[in-house]
Amino acid sequence: MTDASDNSAQATPGRHEGTAVRRAAGGHTPGTSGYDAELRRHNQMLRRVCDVRLHDRVLDIGCGTGQTTRQAARTARAGSALGVDVSATAIERAREVARAQGPGNVTFEHADAQVHRFPQEHFDLAISRFGTMFFDDPVAAFANIGLALRPAGRLVMMVWQTHERNEWDVTIHRSLAGPEGPVAAASAGPDPFSLADPPTVKRILGAAGFADITFTDVHEPVYYGPDVAAALDWVRGFTCTSEVLKRLEPAAAARAVGRLRETLSAHLSDDGVWFDSRAWIITARRH
Repeated sequence: MTDASDNSAQATPGRHEGTAVRRAAGGHTPGTSGYDAELRRHNQMLRRVCDVRLHDRVLDIGCGTGQTTRQAARTARAGSALGVDVSATAIERAREVARAQGPGNVTFEHADAQVHRFPQEHFDLAISRFGTMFFDDPVAAFANIGLALRPAGRLVMMVWQTHERNEWDVTIHRSLAGPEGPVAAASAGPDPFSLADPPTVKRILGAAGFADITFTDVHEPVYYGPDVAAALDWVRGFTCTSEVLKRLEPAAAARAVGRLRETLSAHLSDDGVWFDSRAWIITARRH
């Protein structure tokens, strides 16, 4: 059974779990684009590495509107899947979709994985699709997640590699900057690339009680929509984009939007607007 959620964007969180930081509040779905559509090729690779088993109890961190949680639950037919996210809007949408489509072994909680009291040693597998980069205290967060895993339980998460290796971020920032310069396009707030450096991640996970840490390079494009209009609508909803446009004078903002439109046009192919990206799939086991 395929997942047919509406790809709704996540609302801007308080603590920054999931990829909500890339979206402004009040998310909408431009045409056939959306968050799940954007990451559809990444999602295929993540599912293969997660290798969910029939009896697994799965924890999905930063689950958004729940696509990855529902997919895990459908594979773990004799187990269960719990999705958590700091966005109440996303969790409510995830519950609506699950009520309409199933499966019956999936649940969702509005929770911050850094501090939430999960049942200890309960889960076989913790997964995340770009949902672990925004913790206030990463060591504490991963230690808390580790407590929820059984001994030797697995962690599988996908995170972005560095800004410089992600064409979507480099290009958007360059388009927003223009002659106004890089200061105008600087993105404030949480860093979506905070787990891009393998030595740093190894130190964090090691301090949190994980071992056997591995990194798999993921080189797949992101999809922004079937045409330029839909892609522009989608990109303007990114928090980094909307915050910059708010800071600019109206004329400068209009010029920045024009540059974005030109950039998106240059990336339009027969099957939509695509940008190059690089990510890691990180795996580890609880001690």
